[in-house]
Amino acid sequence: MATQATTKTAAAPHRYSFLQIATALQTLTIFIQAVSAGLLFTTAYGEVLHDVGARVMYGASMLYVLAAVLAWRPGGGSPRQIWYATGFLALASAQVAVGIAHISSVHVPLGVLMFGLSLLALARQARSGHRGQGRSTR
Repeated sequence: MATQATTKTAAAPHRYSFLQIATALQTLTIFIQAVSAGLLFTTAYGEVLHDVGARVMYGASMLYVLAAVLAWRPGGGSPRQIWYATGFLALASAQVAVGIAHISSVHVPLGVLMFGLSLLALARQARSGHRGQGRSTR
């Protein structure tokens, strides 16, 4: 009588790269900025939340640049992520400038654009399977 050896392989836990975490943090902070913008018009503390959130969002954009550089150079990934991250930092700088100038007609659409692009970058990273090396499948 032959016996069959069955091997059970546990699914390997999914590990997120620093680049994915930085992009997710950036996306989350931009979303929180949209929520705090709504609170800006309805509560007394909304202005403080939006101001603090702007600083956190800008820091998250700088972290995204750092993560893109770290994924590219030591990891051998595509330098394309650096261009995306630098573009986001430029958009964040413009967003802060028009926010300080109280130009809502530019500030709000730019925020929506930034959220959409950040969400797109996050989805692209998840789809292409970045697992710490930052390598692109294209």
